[in-house]
Amino acid sequence: MSLATVSPEGALPSTPPPSRQLDVVDRYLPVWVISAMAVGLTVGRVWPGIGTALGLWQIQSVSVPIAIGLLLMMYPILARVRYGRVREVARDWRATGFSLVLNWVVGPALMFGLAWTFLPDAPALRTGVILVGLARCIAMVLVWNQLAGGDPEYATVLVALNAVFQILAYAGLAVFYLDILPAWLHLSAQTISVDAWTVALSVLVFLGVPLGAAIASRVGLARWRGQRWYDDRFTPAVGRLTLWGLLFTVVVMFAIQGLSITTLPFTVLRVVAPLLAYFLGMWLLAFLVSRWLAFGYEKSVTVAFTAASNDFELAIAVAVVVFGVASQEAFASVIGPLVEVPVLLALVYLALWSRPWFDRGRARISKPGGPTPSGLGQSNVREVDEGEPS
Repeated sequence: MSLATVSPEGALPSTPPPSRQLDVVDRYLPVWVISAMAVGLTVGRVWPGIGTALGLWQIQSVSVPIAIGLLLMMYPILARVRYGRVREVARDWRATGFSLVLNWVVGPALMFGLAWTFLPDAPALRTGVILVGLARCIAMVLVWNQLAGGDPEYATVLVALNAVFQILAYAGLAVFYLDILPAWLHLSAQTISVDAWTVALSVLVFLGVPLGAAIASRVGLARWRGQRWYDDRFTPAVGRLTLWGLLFTVVVMFAIQGLSITTLPFTVLRVVAPLLAYFLGMWLLAFLVSRWLAFGYEKSVTVAFTAASNDFELAIAVAVVVFGVASQEAFASVIGPLVEVPVLLALVYLALWSRPWFDRGRARISKPGGPTPSGLGQSNVREVDEGEPS
Protein backbone atom coordinates (compact mmCIF):
# COMPACT_ATOMS: atom_id res chain seq x y z
CA MET A 1 0.00 0.00 0.00
CA SER A 2 1.32 3.42 -0.96
CA LEU A 3 0.36 6.20 1.42
CA ALA A 4 1.35 9.81 1.95
CA THR A 5 0.51 12.09 4.86
CA VAL A 6 -1.14 15.49 4.78
CA SER A 7 0.82 17.92 6.94
CA PRO A 8 -0.90 19.82 9.79
CA GLU A 9 -0.82 22.92 7.62
CA GLY A 10 -2.84 21.06 5.00
CA ALA A 11 0.01 20.66 2.52
CA LEU A 12 -0.78 18.16 -0.19
CA PRO A 13 1.36 15.10 -0.92
CA SER A 14 3.94 15.77 -3.58
CA THR A 15 3.14 14.23 -6.94
CA PRO A 16 5.73 13.47 -9.60
CA PRO A 17 5.22 15.27 -12.90
CA PRO A 18 3.38 13.19 -15.53
CA SER A 19 6.54 12.40 -17.48
CA ARG A 20 8.09 10.90 -14.34
CA GLN A 21 5.08 8.72 -13.57
CA LEU A 22 5.92 6.41 -16.49
CA ASP A 23 8.98 4.25 -16.89
CA VAL A 24 11.63 5.19 -19.46
CA VAL A 25 10.09 3.20 -22.32
CA ASP A 26 6.53 4.43 -21.72
CA ARG A 27 7.76 7.99 -21.15
CA TYR A 28 8.85 8.18 -24.78
CA LEU A 29 5.85 6.27 -26.12
CA PRO A 30 4.77 9.21 -28.33
CA VAL A 31 8.15 9.00 -30.07
CA TRP A 32 7.69 5.28 -30.75
CA VAL A 33 4.10 5.71 -31.95
CA ILE A 34 4.94 8.65 -34.25
CA SER A 35 7.85 6.63 -35.64
CA ALA A 36 5.53 3.67 -36.27
CA MET A 37 3.08 5.97 -38.06
CA ALA A 38 5.89 7.29 -40.26
CA VAL A 39 7.06 3.77 -41.08
CA GLY A 40 3.53 2.68 -41.97
CA LEU A 41 2.88 5.72 -44.16
CA THR A 42 6.21 5.24 -45.93
CA VAL A 43 5.50 1.57 -46.62
CA GLY A 44 1.98 2.32 -47.85
CA ARG A 45 3.18 5.15 -50.08
CA VAL A 46 6.41 3.65 -51.49
CA TRP A 47 5.28 0.01 -51.66
CA PRO A 48 1.47 0.19 -51.99
CA GLY A 49 1.33 -3.51 -52.89
CA ILE A 50 2.41 -4.39 -49.33
CA GLY A 51 -0.34 -2.28 -47.81
CA THR A 52 -2.91 -3.79 -50.16
CA ALA A 53 -1.77 -7.31 -49.32
CA LEU A 54 -2.00 -6.61 -45.60
CA GLY A 55 -5.51 -5.20 -46.04
CA LEU A 56 -6.67 -8.24 -47.99
CA TRP A 57 -5.19 -10.78 -45.54
CA GLN A 58 -8.44 -11.62 -43.80
CA ILE A 59 -10.24 -14.63 -42.40
CA GLN A 60 -14.02 -14.31 -42.21
CA SER A 61 -13.75 -10.49 -42.52
CA VAL A 62 -11.22 -10.34 -39.64
CA SER A 63 -7.89 -8.69 -40.50
CA VAL A 64 -5.19 -11.20 -39.56
CA PRO A 65 -2.32 -8.67 -39.13
CA ILE A 66 -4.42 -6.39 -36.93
CA ALA A 67 -5.67 -9.40 -34.96
CA ILE A 68 -2.07 -10.46 -34.28
CA GLY A 69 -1.14 -6.98 -33.07
CA LEU A 70 -4.18 -6.66 -30.83
CA LEU A 71 -3.67 -10.09 -29.30
CA LEU A 72 -0.07 -9.15 -28.48
CA MET A 73 -1.34 -5.93 -26.90
CA MET A 74 -4.16 -7.37 -24.85
CA TYR A 75 -2.81 -10.64 -23.49
CA PRO A 76 -0.16 -9.16 -21.15
CA ILE A 77 -2.66 -6.66 -19.75
CA LEU A 78 -5.36 -9.25 -19.18
CA ALA A 79 -2.78 -11.63 -17.69
CA ARG A 80 -2.09 -9.06 -14.95
CA VAL A 81 -5.75 -8.71 -13.97
CA ARG A 82 -6.66 -10.20 -10.60
CA TYR A 83 -9.89 -11.89 -11.58
CA GLY A 84 -10.78 -12.54 -7.95
CA ARG A 85 -11.56 -8.80 -7.67
CA VAL A 86 -13.88 -8.68 -10.67
CA ARG A 87 -16.99 -9.52 -8.67
CA GLU A 88 -16.03 -6.93 -6.05
CA VAL A 89 -15.49 -4.04 -8.46
CA ALA A 90 -18.56 -5.00 -10.51
CA ARG A 91 -20.76 -4.08 -7.54
CA ASP A 92 -20.30 -0.37 -8.21
CA TRP A 93 -23.45 -0.05 -10.30
CA ARG A 94 -23.40 3.75 -10.14
CA ALA A 95 -20.14 3.99 -12.11
CA THR A 96 -21.04 0.99 -14.27
CA GLY A 97 -24.46 2.38 -15.14
CA PHE A 98 -22.94 5.75 -16.01
CA SER A 99 -20.38 4.04 -18.25
CA LEU A 100 -23.03 2.02 -20.09
CA VAL A 101 -25.16 5.12 -20.70
CA LEU A 102 -22.11 6.93 -22.09
CA ASN A 103 -21.19 4.04 -24.35
CA TRP A 104 -24.56 3.01 -25.70
CA VAL A 105 -26.67 6.18 -25.55
CA VAL A 106 -24.46 9.27 -25.52
CA GLY A 107 -21.60 8.00 -27.73
CA PRO A 108 -23.62 6.84 -30.75
CA ALA A 109 -25.87 9.92 -30.60
CA LEU A 110 -22.88 12.27 -30.39
CA MET A 111 -21.13 10.63 -33.34
CA PHE A 112 -24.34 10.76 -35.38
CA GLY A 113 -24.66 14.49 -34.71
CA LEU A 114 -21.01 15.22 -35.46
CA ALA A 115 -21.07 13.15 -38.67
CA TRP A 116 -24.05 15.10 -40.01
CA THR A 117 -22.56 18.41 -38.87
CA PHE A 118 -19.17 17.94 -40.54
CA LEU A 119 -20.15 15.68 -43.48
CA PRO A 120 -23.67 16.69 -44.59
CA ASP A 121 -22.77 16.39 -48.28
CA ALA A 122 -20.67 13.18 -48.05
CA PRO A 123 -23.04 10.28 -47.28
CA ALA A 124 -20.47 7.52 -47.73
CA LEU A 125 -17.90 9.13 -45.45
CA ARG A 126 -20.63 10.00 -42.98
CA THR A 127 -21.77 6.38 -42.84
CA GLY A 128 -18.24 5.17 -42.15
CA VAL A 129 -17.84 7.67 -39.30
CA ILE A 130 -21.17 6.64 -37.75
CA LEU A 131 -20.16 2.97 -37.90
CA VAL A 132 -17.06 3.84 -35.86
CA GLY A 133 -19.19 5.62 -33.25
CA LEU A 134 -21.48 2.63 -32.83
CA ALA A 135 -18.66 0.16 -32.11
CA ARG A 136 -17.65 0.37 -28.46
CA CYS A 137 -14.09 -0.50 -27.57
CA ILE A 138 -13.17 -3.99 -26.33
CA ALA A 139 -9.43 -3.95 -27.03
CA MET A 140 -7.12 -0.94 -27.06
CA VAL A 141 -8.90 0.74 -24.14
CA LEU A 142 -6.97 -1.68 -21.92
CA VAL A 143 -3.70 -0.18 -23.19
CA TRP A 144 -4.72 3.42 -22.51
CA ASN A 145 -6.19 2.47 -19.14
CA GLN A 146 -2.96 0.79 -18.07
CA LEU A 147 -0.76 3.69 -19.18
CA ALA A 148 -2.94 6.23 -17.37
CA GLY A 149 -3.01 4.22 -14.13
CA GLY A 150 -6.67 3.19 -14.30
CA ASP A 151 -8.26 0.25 -12.51
CA PRO A 152 -7.43 -2.90 -14.56
CA GLU A 153 -10.09 -5.09 -12.95
CA TYR A 154 -12.79 -2.51 -13.48
CA ALA A 155 -11.66 -2.02 -17.07
CA THR A 156 -12.08 -5.75 -17.61
CA VAL A 157 -15.64 -5.59 -16.26
CA LEU A 158 -16.59 -2.69 -18.56
CA VAL A 159 -14.94 -4.30 -21.57
CA ALA A 160 -16.81 -7.55 -20.94
CA LEU A 161 -20.13 -5.72 -20.59
CA ASN A 162 -19.48 -3.77 -23.79
CA ALA A 163 -18.70 -7.03 -25.57
CA VAL A 164 -22.11 -8.43 -24.58
CA PHE A 165 -23.91 -5.25 -25.59
CA GLN A 166 -21.94 -5.23 -28.83
CA ILE A 167 -23.30 -8.62 -29.82
CA LEU A 168 -26.85 -7.73 -28.79
CA ALA A 169 -27.12 -4.12 -29.94
CA TYR A 170 -24.68 -3.23 -32.73
CA ALA A 171 -26.77 -4.42 -35.67
CA GLY A 172 -29.90 -2.73 -34.34
CA LEU A 173 -28.07 0.52 -33.64
CA ALA A 174 -26.61 0.53 -37.16
CA VAL A 175 -30.08 0.22 -38.68
CA PHE A 176 -31.48 2.85 -36.30
CA TYR A 177 -28.80 5.53 -36.88
CA LEU A 178 -28.33 4.95 -40.62
CA ASP A 179 -31.92 4.27 -41.69
CA ILE A 180 -34.66 4.89 -39.11
CA LEU A 181 -33.48 8.06 -37.32
CA PRO A 182 -32.53 9.94 -40.54
CA ALA A 183 -35.97 9.15 -41.93
CA TRP A 184 -37.61 10.54 -38.78
CA LEU A 185 -35.50 13.71 -39.10
CA HIS A 186 -36.24 13.97 -42.86
CA LEU A 187 -32.57 13.36 -43.72
CA SER A 188 -31.19 11.03 -46.36
CA ALA A 189 -31.19 7.46 -45.03
CA GLN A 190 -28.78 4.59 -45.73
CA THR A 191 -30.35 1.15 -45.83
CA ILE A 192 -27.99 -1.30 -44.18
CA SER A 193 -28.01 -4.91 -43.03
CA VAL A 194 -25.38 -6.00 -40.52
CA ASP A 195 -24.57 -9.67 -40.14
CA ALA A 196 -24.75 -10.63 -36.45
CA TRP A 197 -22.00 -13.22 -37.05
CA THR A 198 -19.58 -10.46 -38.07
CA VAL A 199 -20.17 -8.74 -34.73
CA ALA A 200 -19.91 -11.94 -32.68
CA LEU A 201 -16.74 -13.01 -34.50
CA SER A 202 -15.09 -9.66 -33.81
CA VAL A 203 -15.86 -9.97 -30.09
CA LEU A 204 -14.67 -13.58 -30.00
CA VAL A 205 -11.35 -12.91 -31.73
CA PHE A 206 -10.41 -9.58 -30.18
CA LEU A 207 -11.64 -10.22 -26.62
CA GLY A 208 -12.50 -13.89 -26.15
CA VAL A 209 -9.16 -15.34 -27.28
CA PRO A 210 -6.81 -13.13 -25.20
CA LEU A 211 -9.17 -13.20 -22.21
CA GLY A 212 -9.36 -16.99 -22.26
CA ALA A 213 -5.58 -17.28 -22.61
CA ALA A 214 -5.02 -14.82 -19.76
CA ILE A 215 -7.36 -16.60 -17.36
CA ALA A 216 -5.85 -19.98 -18.25
CA SER A 217 -2.30 -18.73 -17.69
CA ARG A 218 -3.16 -17.06 -14.38
CA VAL A 219 -4.87 -20.19 -13.06
CA GLY A 220 -2.40 -22.71 -14.49
CA LEU A 221 0.92 -20.94 -14.03
CA ALA A 222 0.06 -19.55 -10.59
CA ARG A 223 -0.75 -23.06 -9.40
CA TRP A 224 2.34 -24.55 -11.02
CA ARG A 225 4.99 -21.97 -10.07
CA GLY A 226 3.24 -20.00 -7.35
CA GLN A 227 1.41 -16.67 -7.19
CA ARG A 228 4.53 -14.66 -6.33
CA TRP A 229 6.47 -16.03 -9.33
CA TYR A 230 3.51 -15.30 -11.60
CA ASP A 231 3.12 -11.69 -10.41
CA ASP A 232 6.81 -10.84 -9.97
CA ARG A 233 8.42 -12.74 -12.81
CA PHE A 234 5.97 -13.85 -15.49
CA THR A 235 3.72 -10.81 -15.98
CA PRO A 236 6.66 -8.33 -16.13
CA ALA A 237 8.41 -10.62 -18.63
CA VAL A 238 5.46 -10.66 -21.05
CA GLY A 239 4.51 -7.04 -20.35
CA ARG A 240 6.61 -5.58 -23.16
CA LEU A 241 4.55 -7.51 -25.71
CA THR A 242 1.93 -4.80 -25.27
CA LEU A 243 4.26 -2.10 -26.62
CA TRP A 244 5.40 -4.25 -29.54
CA GLY A 245 1.82 -5.19 -30.33
CA LEU A 246 0.78 -1.52 -30.29
CA LEU A 247 3.61 -0.45 -32.58
CA PHE A 248 3.02 -3.37 -34.95
CA THR A 249 -0.69 -2.54 -35.15
CA VAL A 250 0.03 1.14 -35.86
CA VAL A 251 2.48 0.24 -38.66
CA VAL A 252 -0.06 -2.13 -40.24
CA MET A 253 -2.96 0.33 -40.04
CA PHE A 254 -0.99 3.18 -41.59
CA ALA A 255 0.56 0.90 -44.23
CA ILE A 256 -2.89 -0.31 -45.35
CA GLN A 257 -4.11 3.25 -45.89
CA GLY A 258 -0.77 4.97 -46.52
CA LEU A 259 -1.41 5.62 -50.22
CA SER A 260 -4.94 6.97 -49.65
CA ILE A 261 -3.86 9.18 -46.75
CA THR A 262 -1.06 10.80 -48.72
CA THR A 263 -3.01 11.19 -51.97
CA LEU A 264 -6.37 12.32 -50.50
CA PRO A 265 -5.35 14.69 -47.71
CA PHE A 266 -8.45 16.90 -47.93
CA THR A 267 -10.78 13.92 -47.67
CA VAL A 268 -8.80 12.63 -44.72
CA LEU A 269 -9.08 15.99 -42.94
CA ARG A 270 -12.84 16.05 -43.48
CA VAL A 271 -13.14 12.68 -41.73
CA VAL A 272 -10.66 13.64 -39.01
CA ALA A 273 -12.73 16.66 -37.89
CA PRO A 274 -15.79 14.82 -36.48
CA LEU A 275 -13.62 12.00 -35.10
CA LEU A 276 -11.34 14.44 -33.27
CA ALA A 277 -14.33 16.27 -31.79
CA TYR A 278 -15.83 12.94 -30.75
CA PHE A 279 -12.77 11.48 -28.98
CA LEU A 280 -12.03 14.70 -27.12
CA GLY A 281 -15.67 15.38 -26.27
CA MET A 282 -16.45 11.90 -24.97
CA TRP A 283 -13.28 11.68 -22.90
CA LEU A 284 -13.69 15.10 -21.28
CA LEU A 285 -17.40 14.52 -20.57
CA ALA A 286 -16.76 11.13 -18.97
CA PHE A 287 -13.69 12.29 -17.04
CA LEU A 288 -15.19 15.49 -15.63
CA VAL A 289 -18.55 13.98 -14.71
CA SER A 290 -16.81 11.00 -13.08
CA ARG A 291 -14.77 13.45 -11.03
CA TRP A 292 -17.94 15.31 -10.06
CA LEU A 293 -19.57 12.01 -9.06
CA ALA A 294 -16.52 11.24 -6.86
CA PHE A 295 -15.59 7.96 -8.53
CA GLY A 296 -11.91 8.53 -7.73
CA TYR A 297 -9.02 8.83 -10.15
CA GLU A 298 -8.64 5.18 -11.16
CA LYS A 299 -12.30 4.54 -11.96
CA SER A 300 -12.69 7.96 -13.59
CA VAL A 301 -9.79 7.17 -15.92
CA THR A 302 -11.27 3.78 -16.75
CA VAL A 303 -14.73 5.20 -17.45
CA ALA A 304 -13.26 8.02 -19.57
CA PHE A 305 -11.09 5.84 -21.81
CA THR A 306 -13.83 3.24 -22.17
CA ALA A 307 -16.24 5.96 -23.31
CA ALA A 308 -13.80 7.59 -25.75
CA SER A 309 -12.41 4.42 -27.34
CA ASN A 310 -14.01 2.51 -30.19
CA ASP A 311 -13.86 -0.98 -31.61
CA PHE A 312 -12.38 0.09 -34.95
CA GLU A 313 -11.81 -3.55 -35.94
CA LEU A 314 -15.56 -4.18 -35.92
CA ALA A 315 -16.38 -0.91 -37.71
CA ILE A 316 -13.87 -1.68 -40.45
CA ALA A 317 -15.11 -5.26 -40.80
CA VAL A 318 -18.75 -4.14 -41.14
CA ALA A 319 -17.88 -1.41 -43.65
CA VAL A 320 -15.81 -3.82 -45.76
CA VAL A 321 -18.42 -6.61 -45.69
CA VAL A 322 -21.40 -4.33 -46.42
CA PHE A 323 -19.87 -1.75 -48.76
CA GLY A 324 -16.64 -3.28 -50.09
CA VAL A 325 -12.96 -2.89 -49.30
CA ALA A 326 -12.50 -0.01 -51.78
CA SER A 327 -15.57 1.95 -50.60
CA GLN A 328 -15.48 5.39 -49.02
CA GLU A 329 -17.36 3.92 -46.06
CA ALA A 330 -14.43 1.55 -45.44
CA PHE A 331 -11.95 4.38 -45.99
CA ALA A 332 -13.68 6.57 -43.38
CA SER A 333 -13.83 3.73 -40.85
CA VAL A 334 -10.09 3.12 -41.24
CA ILE A 335 -9.36 6.78 -40.46
CA GLY A 336 -10.98 6.16 -37.05
CA PRO A 337 -8.05 4.35 -35.39
CA LEU A 338 -5.54 6.58 -37.15
CA VAL A 339 -7.06 9.51 -35.22
CA GLU A 340 -7.85 7.54 -32.05
CA VAL A 341 -4.32 6.29 -31.36
CA PRO A 342 -2.49 9.66 -31.16
CA VAL A 343 -5.43 11.48 -29.54
CA LEU A 344 -5.97 8.95 -26.76
CA LEU A 345 -2.22 8.69 -26.21
CA ALA A 346 -2.21 12.47 -25.63
CA LEU A 347 -5.16 12.05 -23.25
CA VAL A 348 -3.11 9.55 -21.23
CA TYR A 349 -0.68 12.36 -20.46
CA LEU A 350 -3.55 14.74 -19.71
CA ALA A 351 -4.97 12.20 -17.24
CA LEU A 352 -1.61 11.81 -15.50
CA TRP A 353 -1.19 15.57 -15.37
CA SER A 354 -4.61 15.91 -13.70
CA ARG A 355 -3.82 13.41 -10.94
CA PRO A 356 -2.98 16.09 -8.33
CA TRP A 357 -6.42 17.62 -8.99
CA PHE A 358 -8.04 14.36 -7.88
CA ASP A 359 -5.72 14.09 -4.89
CA ARG A 360 -6.59 17.62 -3.78
CA GLY A 361 -10.25 16.73 -3.78
CA ARG A 362 -9.63 13.58 -1.77
CA ALA A 363 -7.27 15.39 0.63
CA ARG A 364 -9.98 17.93 1.45
CA ILE A 365 -12.29 15.19 2.71
CA SER A 366 -9.54 13.45 4.70
CA LYS A 367 -9.04 14.13 8.37
CA PRO A 368 -6.24 16.64 9.04
CA GLY A 369 -3.04 14.74 9.49
CA GLY A 370 -4.62 11.50 8.24
CA PRO A 371 -3.38 9.34 5.39
CA THR A 372 -4.41 9.88 1.81
CA PRO A 373 -3.36 7.96 -1.30
CA SER A 374 -0.21 9.26 -2.94
CA GLY A 375 -0.15 10.66 -6.44
CA LEU A 376 1.58 7.80 -8.16
CA GLY A 377 0.08 7.08 -11.59
CA GLN A 378 2.63 4.74 -13.10
CA SER A 379 1.54 2.47 -15.91
CA ASN A 380 2.58 -0.60 -13.97
CA VAL A 381 1.90 0.55 -10.40
CA ARG A 382 -1.57 0.73 -8.89
CA GLU A 383 -2.72 1.86 -5.47
CA VAL A 384 -4.54 -0.75 -3.42
CA ASP A 385 -6.56 -0.37 -0.27
CA GLU A 386 -5.88 -2.28 2.89
CA GLY A 387 -7.49 -5.66 2.82
CA GLU A 388 -7.88 -5.69 -0.97
CA PRO A 389 -7.59 -9.28 -2.20
CA SER A 390 -4.79 -10.15 -4.58
